[in-house]
Amino acid sequence: MVSVLLVLKDKCLGARVNRNKAHSKVVDVTTFGAKGDGVADDTKAFLRAWEAACNKDSATLHIPVDHRFLVGPLTFSGPCKSNIVFQVDGSIIVQVNPKAWTSKLVEWINFEILNGITIAGKGTLDGQGAVWWKISKLQDEVNDSRYSGSSLLSVRPTALRFYKSYDVSVQGITIQNSPKCHLKFDFCTSVKVVGVTISSPADSPNTDGIHLQDSRDVEIHHSSMACGDDCVSIQTGSSGIRIHNINCGPGHGVSIGALGEDGTKACVSNVSIYDIKIHDASNGGRIKTWQGGSGRLKSVSFSNIKVSNVRVPINIDQFYCHDKPCSNHTSAVFISDITYEKVTGTYLDTPVNLACSDDVPCTHLKFKGIELQPADRDEKSPFCWNSYGEQQSGAGCLKTGTPPNDPSLGHSPKDAC
Repeated sequence: MVSVLLVLKDKCLGARVNRNKAHSKVVDVTTFGAKGDGVADDTKAFLRAWEAACNKDSATLHIPVDHRFLVGPLTFSGPCKSNIVFQVDGSIIVQVNPKAWTSKLVEWINFEILNGITIAGKGTLDGQGAVWWKISKLQDEVNDSRYSGSSLLSVRPTALRFYKSYDVSVQGITIQNSPKCHLKFDFCTSVKVVGVTISSPADSPNTDGIHLQDSRDVEIHHSSMACGDDCVSIQTGSSGIRIHNINCGPGHGVSIGALGEDGTKACVSNVSIYDIKIHDASNGGRIKTWQGGSGRLKSVSFSNIKVSNVRVPINIDQFYCHDKPCSNHTSAVFISDITYEKVTGTYLDTPVNLACSDDVPCTHLKFKGIELQPADRDEKSPFCWNSYGEQQSGAGCLKTGTPPNDPSLGHSPKDAC
């Protein structure tokens, strides 16, 4: 699988990067004082190199091979004079000295307000997350005196984040051992992620692979993700999302949500997830919402999903509650027009879990070609609650027809998206 991803990455996307490099001005971080020895702090040198690249036409900021650049939190801001290629051929490793995190920043490498930014190469971003994971698990009982009482206790940064940017491309790089989320997009449009490898241990806390928030026209494909949380997490304000040809596991599967936390309004639509493999994960294709929220999730399809040793391959949970006291509410995010097609493989707990809101049922669900077998040969029954639609397989338990309290009738203005 990995070799196929690399071949496709090189053939399909190498041309674009090479064209950019052929007509660009190369800015090498070492010419701005970066040592790349893994010991010296190269943060300021990276910022100087970015300023130079940002003011050139079609610049390539180069992170050369056979170097390990130690850097603290970095923000690369635009707008820039023209498109920039951030070419990562070497390694960039995070600074774990607590003095580097006194500002309590929540991102390690942050790109913002850019029109045309490509991160490419075969290099690595290493978040050295074990330091943060240890602190997260031990909380105030940190035994290591170097970090006791430090700012590392109050911040766990995302490794790579893009904010308010257009025409964003991330190609080929490896992001590993992120303190928290590996790759995040906030308020971005026209995003492509291809040939990316994300790698963290299964027990690393809250280490989502890719997180989308308020982003549109996003395609993620031919990538591999192993992490301690959702391989891909799709949050409110996102639409026009296409995820295909990815390998996910271990992790929590591919998830939409959790939506509607603390009574907020959530809107997600037009999501296509297809031709993916999920293994050794807690979920396959999952939708999760908090009680008390509002808004709408619609037009979502999971198709040709192959699972192996997945606890719950098909999961809609509108009673999501995580690490806080939760109570019942009558309002909920309205879920409709959701398709699961050709979901095949083995499960550990139950093949299907549809726990829809008591007062706002899930409607227009479709099951086609669901073929799920227990990994231990002890077959479990699917679970459906207040869920309506049609099924063309034996793995479902949907109610047919229209619910008496169909939320699509007389939909309130606060729920409209």
